[in-house]
Amino acid sequence: MKNIGTRYVVISPIRDEAEFLPRVIRSMESQTILPMEWVVVDDGSTDGTTEILLEAAKRNPWMNVVLKPDRGERSVGPGVVEAFYFGYERMESTDYDFIVKMDGDIEFDAKYVETLLSYFDRDEWLGSASGKVFLPKGDKLVEERTSDEMTVGAFNFYRREAFEDIGGFVREVMWDGIAYHRARMARWRTRSISNPILNILHKRLMGSSHKGILHGRLRWGRGQYFMGTHPVYIIVVALYRMFERPFVFGGLSILTGYVVSALKRIKRYEYPEFRQSLHAWQMERLKLDTRREQLPEVDPNLYSSAV
Repeated sequence: MKNIGTRYVVISPIRDEAEFLPRVIRSMESQTILPMEWVVVDDGSTDGTTEILLEAAKRNPWMNVVLKPDRGERSVGPGVVEAFYFGYERMESTDYDFIVKMDGDIEFDAKYVETLLSYFDRDEWLGSASGKVFLPKGDKLVEERTSDEMTVGAFNFYRREAFEDIGGFVREVMWDGIAYHRARMARWRTRSISNPILNILHKRLMGSSHKGILHGRLRWGRGQYFMGTHPVYIIVVALYRMFERPFVFGGLSILTGYVVSALKRIKRYEYPEFRQSLHAWQMERLKLDTRREQLPEVDPNLYSSAV
């Protein structure tokens, strides 16, 4: 490693994850570079999650378990970010280089952190990064399709300077999409990296919810409208997602969530030039326009799958 530092803090908003939590704890305990602090926010769990966390904290002095009053039900999107900041405000560490948001239902390699930090070390403009998400399907792992420029909300690192440049996370659905596009607007590179060591095993399909996949897809569509996604782009996204489970209906639900939100004229994310910049980036992906922000060049081999 060079001199960028390896000091990182992790914040995990968690609610009722007793089934999966032991796996993520083992993954963290096995890291070749341990965190300065892992703030685990128990957001009103009732399934034994609290007891698992407190027991793990006895053997890991870098774990800081924070109990948040129960709001009554799981709340994804704004609820997750609210819990994140509940932990952020109670974090004991102040002299860190990276801040991490991590879910409680994932597994990852013992060298995940070491490997991810090596990319930050080699790319001074890398502001946010993650690995790729894989979902279990029978005895196989299937990659959750996502753009290389989109960092994965389940386990993403932010360089501290980049996190502060974007003003942190918005307390709404699509907080992660807004965050990495704000980072690009601030001239930071954002990446989800294809590297076997960085594979993230996730127990829930991205964009699903505790009420079911279709409910999650409807919420995803509402989030895309809130963020400001271009209508043409959301149609393409919906078509693209029709080819993954739940086939056809998942994509239709995304489009329905977007259209209903537009008809209801729900509030949208407002930040100077954000929507124009987002639209240009989305249209570039459709080969209809060119993005506004040109980021510094980087070695084209750095992020190749062979690294």
